[in-house]
Amino acid sequence: MSDIELMAVVERYLNGEMNADERIRFEMLRRENAEVDNTVKEHQEFTGRLKQYGERLAFENLLNDIHNEIDVQALKDEFVHHPSLIVRLWRNHHSKISVAASITIFAVLGTLFLTGYLKSQKQENDVIYLKHEIAQVKHKNDVISQSINTLNIRPKQMAPSNYHGTGTGFAISSDGYLATNFHVINGADSVYIQNADGTAYHAKIVSTDPANDIAILKITDPSFKSFGALPYGFKRSKSDLGEDVYTYGYSKDDGFYSKGYISSGNGFKGDTVKYQLSMDVDFGNSGGPLLDAKGNVIAIISSKQAHTDGAFAIKSKYLYKAIQAIAPDSLRSDKIVLSSKSKFANLGRTQQLNKLQNYVFMVKVYN
Repeated sequence: MSDIELMAVVERYLNGEMNADERIRFEMLRRENAEVDNTVKEHQEFTGRLKQYGERLAFENLLNDIHNEIDVQALKDEFVHHPSLIVRLWRNHHSKISVAASITIFAVLGTLFLTGYLKSQKQENDVIYLKHEIAQVKHKNDVISQSINTLNIRPKQMAPSNYHGTGTGFAISSDGYLATNFHVINGADSVYIQNADGTAYHAKIVSTDPANDIAILKITDPSFKSFGALPYGFKRSKSDLGEDVYTYGYSKDDGFYSKGYISSGNGFKGDTVKYQLSMDVDFGNSGGPLLDAKGNVIAIISSKQAHTDGAFAIKSKYLYKAIQAIAPDSLRSDKIVLSSKSKFANLGRTQQLNKLQNYVFMVKVYN
């Protein structure tokens, strides 16, 4: 059974679309085949994260609607100039004020959580995707809560209305194909990439592998010609525990370099798709390449563990699988071939980074 066929069966199983006999046979297969069982668990965890992410966006929209709906200055004027009208004020606005008070409570609890006062073991183990948009949602919620709490609305300074967020991507072929995380581009209507010198190109989404959180992009901008030969190679085999690694991405407006080591051969809760890293990464690093000392791409940065310096990266063998699964009619060339030869092996880290930054891009998503 191919990976695509297996995912279709898993979808039917999780959606309750199997009859009783099919379900019994599939559950027997799960008990006998650890890989199938892991696939089911990984898909359940991934869809759960997507659901949580959707709920987060819905909550943000609710906050924005309340922010736009409440005329806070009018409320303030009624308090200051007509104190005798407090009863009428409550009758007219009590539902909105109640929601505002609830949001303020959520903001306080959120602050306690972020500063460590309300930690639990489960919260300490939460995995956070490293897409910039998550940090922006928190910032906007804090601004909204503060303006309600102080009865003082200031002009909004936000990204364009269709701006969704940023991540990182990197070249995987000379003719304009790139890899990034699925969660970086999920729901995008338009994608642009921008290199270290500020040059931007329009790109399209060629293929996605949601189960392993991988997406393949292709530059479609007429001004783009070629990357030329890539200076780094791609390592398919498993890397060793304790191996020195580094990444380059866009957790800030300009490129950001971070180094560390592989702390576990598996990811969160034994996830065999990922490595666990001891490395400082931040929002925006999602989709960046993880390289070994010889300049081989061994994984794709994807997420981090809350309240720790730990990070997670998708092993490169799943990038190979994602490329193999691309429909032939989605590719302009015959196929994408990942080179195993690195030109970084005899270079110092500074020289490696000078070359690497020309092939790693900020991924800007709009919807």
